[in-house]
This record gives sequence, C-alpha cells and structure tokens, in this order.
Amino acid sequence: MTKEYKGTLYFWAFYRMTGIYLLLGTNLGDRELHLANATALINQQIGLVVSRSSVYETDAWGMDAAPLFLNQVLLVNSLLPPLKALEVILSIENDLGRKRRDQWESRIIDIDMLYYGSQVLQLPELTVPHPRISQRRFTLEPLVEIAPHLVHPVLMKSHLQLLKSCPDRLNVSKYSE
Repeated sequence: MTKEYKGTLYFWAFYRMTGIYLLLGTNLGDRELHLANATALINQQIGLVVSRSSVYETDAWGMDAAPLFLNQVLLVNSLLPPLKALEVILSIENDLGRKRRDQWESRIIDIDMLYYGSQVLQLPELTVPHPRISQRRFTLEPLVEIAPHLVHPVLMKSHLQLLKSCPDRLNVSKYSE
C-alpha cells in the first residue's frame, strides 16, 4: 500500500467518524476503578476517547438512600453505527459485572449514549439524544465542562442554557479523592 493511499484511507476514516457522547456512572464497589475500566474498554471497542470531563460525585437520581454515584462524560470518535455502538456498550456493561434488574438501582457501571453526532433517533432499543439530558444535573454539569455550547438537536438549546433551566436540585460536585 502506498503512502498516499494509506493517508487517503486514514483521512476518509477520520471524516466518517462520529462523535458519541457517553455518560458513565457507578455507585458500587471501587467506583474509580469501574470508571477507568469502562473508559479503557470503550477506547478499545468503540473508538478513540478524545475528551473526558472531570469525575463528579452525585446523589442517586430516582433512588432514596442509595450510595453516591461517580459520573463522567466521554466524547468518543467512532466508526460504529448507532445500534452497533449500543450493542458494544451493553457488552461492556455486562463484561464489567452489570446486572440489570430494576431501572432505578445501584450499579457497578452504567453507560448511557447521550448523543450520536447530531442525529435524532427514536428506535425501540435506542433514543438519541438521551431523553432525560435536560432533567439531570449529573449529566449536564460534565457536559457543560467539555461541550458548553453544543446545541441539543431537539431542544435547540446549548448545554449551558439547559443547565441554567434544569429542574434537578440534587447535589453534583467535582470528585476528589
């Protein structure tokens, strides 16, 4: 393969990549390790992690008396189509020990697809943008950190605007060990 041809392939692969925003959450066990392991697997199996927010410690949304969560948003450049990316996300959660029983339960790891580029999808197995972005400070705080001016393609408001009008009053703060 010639250098020019190889360079052209890399250019087209880069051109076809989609920025996927993922929210990671964990509130059981070694939370920092779970975030690190999930990030490493995402980097290997979904695409290059090009940006990550700080880690935030947050109250459990929708759960009373649950342990505090660690949350982090990643921006991943990927060639995977949306449903294949979701399939890999679910596989990573499973590999890291996630057991799905109830919607609102403590978990070793949770990975939510917030955005798949600027696409709007409403499929039985996947809705993007994530339908509750504007309602959750634990999602908006890290999004504002890495993409404050990104406009939600349905609500047509930036993350900064969404955070200012967010009804969620649960505690969200940068995590430091």
